[in-house]
Amino acid sequence: MTLSFGIDRLLAEPDLRKPLEGRRVALLAHPASVTADLTHSLDALVAAGVNVTAVFGPQHGVRGDLQDNMMESPDFTDPTYGMPVFSLYGEVRRPTGQSMHMFDVMLVDLQDLGCRIYTYVTTLLYMLEAAAQHGKAVWVLDRPNPAGRPVEGTRLRAGWESFVGAGPMMMRHGLTMGEMGHWFIRHFGLNVEYRVIEMAGWEPDAAPGFGWPPERLWINPSPNAANVNMARAYAGTVMVEGATLSEGRGTTRPLELFGAPDIDARAVIAEMHRLAPEWLGGCKLRDIWFQPTFHKHVGALNSGVHIHAEGPWYDPAAFRPWRVQALGFKAIRSLYPDYPIWRGTDFKYEYTDDVLAIDVINGSPLLREWVDDAGAKPGDLDALAVPDEAGWREEIAELLLY
Repeated sequence: MTLSFGIDRLLAEPDLRKPLEGRRVALLAHPASVTADLTHSLDALVAAGVNVTAVFGPQHGVRGDLQDNMMESPDFTDPTYGMPVFSLYGEVRRPTGQSMHMFDVMLVDLQDLGCRIYTYVTTLLYMLEAAAQHGKAVWVLDRPNPAGRPVEGTRLRAGWESFVGAGPMMMRHGLTMGEMGHWFIRHFGLNVEYRVIEMAGWEPDAAPGFGWPPERLWINPSPNAANVNMARAYAGTVMVEGATLSEGRGTTRPLELFGAPDIDARAVIAEMHRLAPEWLGGCKLRDIWFQPTFHKHVGALNSGVHIHAEGPWYDPAAFRPWRVQALGFKAIRSLYPDYPIWRGTDFKYEYTDDVLAIDVINGSPLLREWVDDAGAKPGDLDALAVPDEAGWREEIAELLLY
């Protein structure tokens, strides 16, 4: 079967577009919202005769022009079509009532990374909630989860909800955006007209892509999501945003590595293998040197660990990025007991106050407490995560479309 993403099917099959006739259509998109021939979805929909009346952009903007994290985007008028472009990562995170009156059907065409932290899933939830309130329809034009079906981590705990944690989901959730929409509607009891334009031919367990089909080019959905290796590692490396270590922002391989000027990466890798070799399957760790051009440790020479979930080492069933990164923190804590790993409460992560960024990212203090407890063993973290992972797999089983 020929592989088609949701946008490709919507354009190729007139019967799918028929319900849009006579209705005002909005598009929620970013730079990776492209067709198989790399036409942006907005241009393709307009060319197909769809009455697009508004565009919405998530974090980093429709154009993906904002490099750093937590940089807000303004509203503007599209210079080609003259239609309004509303930012959902600027003055507001949730669509305003004014913007919701600009359309009847919202098409969501966002490439996701399969991780709770990646804010596009939260934006989807906020759009579904607004659509339920205003009587609008939401269609997700489905795209692959590049991290595939594996599930890992702990659930977000009650009270830890944020823009990087939309609900009691797993860190690595294993769902596509279309499937996640179904979970949101069920979990939050939303009454909304919802439809998924499913992919055709996506096989999430098929080699060599295991989630990302190799016949499709990778387009950065956000500036630091530069390749599939990053997408696979992200459910672990994103935690470094809550640490004083560099996650590689300001280099050409952000969120595939971690390091600092005052650690010995070779010693850290050796300690990771000593502490929990069973957590390091399906990838290769390589010690590297890097010098960020901006962000943490800018201009300094860093000793780092590059996580390669690619090539002959990659095994999606064995690779567990959340545990790999947790183990990296644990190894640093073991080698350097007094090392200030965590960013303090003065660093406001995604508009939170008086909480540690690492806890916001993990949706609880559990991982940080495990790292900082000198007596805690790998099995203790497994004891927290394994029941959550099993429960989530059971919970989502009937939602899987592929």
